[in-house]
Amino acid sequence: MIKLKDIDFKIISELMKNSKISDRKLSKVVGVSQPTVSRKRAWLEKEELLVFTAIPDLVKLGFELMAFKFYSWTPEATLERCQNGGKIMKKLSTYLSQHPNIIFASKGQGFGMQKMMISLHENYTNYVKLMNNVHEEWGMYLHESKSFIVSLKEDVTGRQLTFKSLVEYIYKNR
Repeated sequence: MIKLKDIDFKIISELMKNSKISDRKLSKVVGVSQPTVSRKRAWLEKEELLVFTAIPDLVKLGFELMAFKFYSWTPEATLERCQNGGKIMKKLSTYLSQHPNIIFASKGQGFGMQKMMISLHENYTNYVKLMNNVHEEWGMYLHESKSFIVSLKEDVTGRQLTFKSLVEYIYKNR
């Protein structure tokens, strides 16, 4: 883990609020010179502590659903993974590249599951097609799966998908 200074956290937090802010404006907000901000920003990017991306309005882009899918693997899959891990990971990497609407996939633990993925869908039919494809392609490895589907068109959302709340958390808990 890289040891960050207070100024690094301030710069990261401000960039999470507005990644398009100029170094000049950022220097005024965090209270250091513009060359210091430029140098710090370049270092944070080089160390891959900052990876810039946009968070679009998913509904305006045509997505109605976000699906969280949780999986447990069969004991045979665990054994095969131990014996042929590289082959399975290559297959998974290829599979994920063919399905760009799968925006996150990882191993983990919870609900008796060991794998999870997050995907975006234009409609329920699109979601069902992907799930059928996952089960066709990976069914031999799957013991159980569970889904949690979120309607992105809901009128009531507790918190929108942004990182503004994470900025507050960083400041409070570091």
